[in-house]
Amino acid sequence: MNPLMNLPGLLTAAISVLAVSLGAPAVADDEAIDVTEGGETIVLLQDDSLDNWVIFVDPRTEPYSPESKAEGIFTVKDGLLEVTGERFACLTTREAYKNYHLVLEFKWGETKWAPRAEAIRDSGILMHCVGPDKIWTTSIECQIQEGDCGDFFMVGGTTLTVDGETKTGGRFIKSPDTEKPNGEWNTIEVICDGDRIVNIVNGTVVNDGSGASVTAGRIALQSEGAEVFYRNVVLKPIDR
Repeated sequence: MNPLMNLPGLLTAAISVLAVSLGAPAVADDEAIDVTEGGETIVLLQDDSLDNWVIFVDPRTEPYSPESKAEGIFTVKDGLLEVTGERFACLTTREAYKNYHLVLEFKWGETKWAPRAEAIRDSGILMHCVGPDKIWTTSIECQIQEGDCGDFFMVGGTTLTVDGETKTGGRFIKSPDTEKPNGEWNTIEVICDGDRIVNIVNGTVVNDGSGASVTAGRIALQSEGAEVFYRNVVLKPIDR
């Protein structure tokens, strides 16, 4: 076959590959719900429903424990969300948001799973998720990890500035460490105000970033090898 005859098909394939590699376009500001402008608190976690959320599970079977399963990773009852951690997965809001004060509580469970069965417990909150769901969606993360709660991770090549230092990708370590002992409930707050993001752990500001390369998007909770519980997940208007 003359390769020029198949040029349209080749171009379509090339464009498809490029679109996958770049991800979907970022959420436009006018497409996201402005929580502060709306002036009302939004309850993200309903008592017995995950209708406000979508679930994406890592399609791989390795390197997980043979006993692990992809079903039932996220379940909610009476407003308490249990994340089993059996597979890497994201529970992501259906809607995109901007300019909000996120408040939630979490505590660690007991069970851990391969490939992190011997590692410290890990989860996370992904703010301003843009592009297709994947492990992990392009975003800026407030880390939920034993001893590291409140760290920033710039996921998928996002950018943030903390204390005059700008990073694309990578991590900013929180200070101080205000996480409570395992088994106790912790309160995490994340204030997303334009391109500024502030992480607050148990009432103490532990990380303050500006110049975020993403300023609107969906919000995700991670399943990452450890059992963890969440409750009282709400978005409040920012008190400016």
